[in-house]
Amino acid sequence: MSEFRIHHDVNELLSLLRVHGGDGAEVYIDLLQKNRTPYVTTTVSAHSAKVKIAEFSRTPEDFLKKYDELKSKNARNLDPLVYLLAKLTEDRETLQYLQQNAKDRAELAAGTAVSCSTNFSIPSTASKISMQELEELRKQLGSVATGPNLQQSQELTRKMLRDKQSKRNSGHHLPVFPAWVYERPTLIGDFLLGSGLSSESALPVGSLPLASQESAVVEDLLYVLVGVDGRYITAQALIGRQSRTFLVDPNLDMSVKELVNRILPVAASYSAVTRFIEEKSSFEYGQVNHALAAAMRTLVKEYMILVTQLEHLQRQGLLSLQKLWFYIQPTMRTMEILASLAISVDKGECLGGATLSLLHDRSFNYTGDSQAQELCLYLTKAASVPYFEILEKWIYRGIINDPYSEFMVEEHELQKEKIQEDYNDKYWDQRYTVVQPQIPSFLQKMADKILSTGKYLNVVRECGHDVTCPVAKEIVYTLKERAYVEQIEKAFNYASKVLLDFLMEEKELVAHLRSIKHYFLMDQGDFFVHFMDLTEEELKKPVDDIIPTRLEALLELALRMSTANTDPFKDDLKIDLMPHDLITQLLRVLAIETKQEKSIINADPTELTLSGLEAFSFDYIVKWPLSLIINRKALTRYQMLFRHMFYCKHVERQLCNVWISNKMAKQLSLPCAKWFAGAFTLRQRMLNFVQNIQYYMMFEVMEPTWHILEKNLKSASNIDDVLSHHTSFLDNCLKDCMLTNPELLKIFSKLMSVCVMFTNCMQRFTQSMELGRPPAELGTMLGPPTEAERAEEALKRKLATKHLAEHVDALQLTSGFEATINKFDKNFSTHLLDLLDKLSVFSTNDCEHSMVSVISRLDFNGFYTERLERLSAERSQKAVAPVPVARAALPVQ
Repeated sequence: MSEFRIHHDVNELLSLLRVHGGDGAEVYIDLLQKNRTPYVTTTVSAHSAKVKIAEFSRTPEDFLKKYDELKSKNARNLDPLVYLLAKLTEDRETLQYLQQNAKDRAELAAGTAVSCSTNFSIPSTASKISMQELEELRKQLGSVATGPNLQQSQELTRKMLRDKQSKRNSGHHLPVFPAWVYERPTLIGDFLLGSGLSSESALPVGSLPLASQESAVVEDLLYVLVGVDGRYITAQALIGRQSRTFLVDPNLDMSVKELVNRILPVAASYSAVTRFIEEKSSFEYGQVNHALAAAMRTLVKEYMILVTQLEHLQRQGLLSLQKLWFYIQPTMRTMEILASLAISVDKGECLGGATLSLLHDRSFNYTGDSQAQELCLYLTKAASVPYFEILEKWIYRGIINDPYSEFMVEEHELQKEKIQEDYNDKYWDQRYTVVQPQIPSFLQKMADKILSTGKYLNVVRECGHDVTCPVAKEIVYTLKERAYVEQIEKAFNYASKVLLDFLMEEKELVAHLRSIKHYFLMDQGDFFVHFMDLTEEELKKPVDDIIPTRLEALLELALRMSTANTDPFKDDLKIDLMPHDLITQLLRVLAIETKQEKSIINADPTELTLSGLEAFSFDYIVKWPLSLIINRKALTRYQMLFRHMFYCKHVERQLCNVWISNKMAKQLSLPCAKWFAGAFTLRQRMLNFVQNIQYYMMFEVMEPTWHILEKNLKSASNIDDVLSHHTSFLDNCLKDCMLTNPELLKIFSKLMSVCVMFTNCMQRFTQSMELGRPPAELGTMLGPPTEAERAEEALKRKLATKHLAEHVDALQLTSGFEATINKFDKNFSTHLLDLLDKLSVFSTNDCEHSMVSVISRLDFNGFYTERLERLSAERSQKAVAPVPVARAALPVQ
């Protein structure tokens, strides 16, 4: 059972039992996954479990009847369910809970029904129907059901199947029988009521001697055995899909009548088999049922030969009733098995793989009866031939030719181009899917490998390569599953190798991934320096004012001027201006397939105008079939990592520019420079924070994870492994870079905002200082300065410094510079402490050990340790302190 199936079943069960709160579904899911085994454990003996439930049940007859009914319909997982129910009968605590739960649900349903039906009254019956009238009514309804209504029901079924098949095979005309085939009842080999031998001229059988009675009955039986009414034995009208019954003349001698009743089940079985063959021979019921009907028709032909031989003996006067009973014995068992199979397939409405499952299970059930098992094996082999032909085409060539929807793999119309456009596109998962009811029980264990084998070959075929498995052999049904298991394994290994070699060698998957890493994970340092220098002014503009073609030209220039020029795939890199900032994009992605998805998607991107820096991202052109691995979902993850790091790099550059512009403070006197001390300290703390975060993301998260990915790709045996490793790489990068946790992300975003606002404030202050500087006079080029000129220049410099210092003092007093810096310091320290506190909590509770290194880097000298310990102590006190006591509410001094 897959992990998704476990999640779905556990949540469904909790929903049905109305279990809310508690430990939640995750506890039960983890427990089930730990106890999951690769071995098949669904084969259980249901006999003892069935007996136990029957003993426990208040109505054992109803339970056994229902069990037999479901068994005849070949209901899947019936025996494991019965085994589970038997185990539940031993657990009294669970039983009491289930009984109480059922009672609560019944009361809730009754309350709903009462509230919905307050305006309705139930009429009371004025009189009771007698048993005789009830029986007559039943017969009348039965006779009506056997007439046009049954034909209408069959026609409706055929129409539904035709519509379903036409929808799946649009553009292909599927053949159908003409209407007259169904409108002429004499074409069917079954009984036609009212068309038998005329009984009006027949003498009353009771008036005949015993020998004459026997002779007349033998003749009648020979007619009845081939689906024609006799004089004294006539077929009754069918009631729904029940077995055929017969009406025997009550005046027959008791001994004769007894033998006749023993022989008549053969005629009933023949009637059921004939109806099945005629019905399932229609095109709509699929090739497996066609093959099964053809195999049954072969056996019925042998049966007809036997009846013909018996008729020959009867005409020679050598066939008595006893001899007929003797000769019919071997055929009786065969026809009984055929009729049983026909009724089960009919009741279960089996098609394709479901029919083969039923036949296979019957073959196993007849293990002690060699003759019956041989017969079932013959039918199963014949019926499986068309199914195995579809299977062989799929696993050897990657082609599905399934016009009647019988195969276990279903194809959906999906465009592979969308894999580059739609984030939530599931081409690889949903183009071909497994149809559970159509999996034959003997192929259940191999279903996933069969699906993957055809998918691998199909990808190679869509790239224009014709592939044919060199180890292809005809698959023949046998009770020994090992034969076709080995064949499917060989085909799977070949398909895996073909597609993997095709992607790795011909399409250079690893080289493309390295190219993406260079740009999206900022692996090429000199390229980004060139690019950010070139585009700095352009990216400061609002996103609506940016000309994308100009950015593309600057990108091309940066690529040609840096070491990225040697990358053969550099032309696949493109510019993308996103409509949302990073936070909004992340929240939209995290909300996919959740309750919040609709509200977040419909919300406005942002009330503020995005700058080019906030909207900027790279995009990458990926062609089929590499888009299976590097799909839109993967590219979006790369983009989120890139935008995160790109913005960090931008903030670092801004802080470095502040450091450069603040160098003029060295020209100021000591009293004037004191105003800058707090700003310089804060700038250095911010720079330390940003650089350490970048170092952590690039060298402690991405590089080690990338090396693990490269190692795993070398050992991957199929494309699913490659997909899994690549997705795991991106998920680990996003998680360790704090992009999957909304709490950490919001705190980090606030810290970046404080840093940007601080740099803007410092740049404005520096610009105002530049305005206050007196203009320098132009010097001469007449020669080296004299002593007098040097003294004059020093005096001018002294006066300029004095003037600048006075301007700085006045500016500081008017603008409240020191208070502004203190406010920035306070905000930055608060958010940074909050981030460190949250990181320590996540690293402890969620075992995110990689985040410990962030704490050690940001708090390398223990500057924040004391405050963090105080926060931790306060949190633990709140968790331990009892709520009702008033003293616990007092603040801790």
